[in-house]
Amino acid sequence: MPVRRARRIAAAIAGALALLLVLAQLFLPGIAASRISDRVARYGRVQSVHVSAWPAVKLLWGDADSVSLRAGSLRVNPASAAKLAHEARGVAKLDASAAAARLGPLQLSDVRLRKRGDQLTAQAFLSDSALHAALPSGVEVRLLRSEAARVEVSARGGLFGISTSLDAVVQPREGRLVAQPRIFPLPAVAVTLFSDPRLYVEGVSASRAAPPGGVPGYRLSMRATLR
Repeated sequence: MPVRRARRIAAAIAGALALLLVLAQLFLPGIAASRISDRVARYGRVQSVHVSAWPAVKLLWGDADSVSLRAGSLRVNPASAAKLAHEARGVAKLDASAAAARLGPLQLSDVRLRKRGDQLTAQAFLSDSALHAALPSGVEVRLLRSEAARVEVSARGGLFGISTSLDAVVQPREGRLVAQPRIFPLPAVAVTLFSDPRLYVEGVSASRAAPPGGVPGYRLSMRATLR
């Protein structure tokens, strides 16, 4: 009798655990997707979120096999964008996109974020008109070249009635994104464009592009690693 009773108890426990795992697999991904949607919705309109995890109980620890997210229009500053990316550190595979995003002074479109492990790749389209609107009055920037994980640009503008031009290099340095004059490649004259302790910037690129509709601009890309 004691042996049979022990077997029945063990079977009941196993059945309960199996039921809990089934329920977790059914409901936890949806709950996680809802939480992600709520977090991103602080910055704009979320269209859809899908979460995949096996077993689903690892979602309780912030881990997931994959997450896909689609958004309409977002408005976020660089620090908040880095925070969102870092919150996804437990996701093995992340694919996120937004039709448009206001990132600081830049109005971007066709924004995409890809994460594989700790590696992040962000891409976006910046139209000529959006770039012009983000620059100080009278200042123009033109792409010279993009290679070896850095971008070279030429900036022209007027100061106190005097027209001047300067070639600059935008590149990663010790995890930061910096810009400096090409003729003075010294750390002392570098300007930090982006720096966040949660991200280590590894490279940037830019190319001329014209998406469907014929609006000219630039296709921008940045690679980084989560810290």
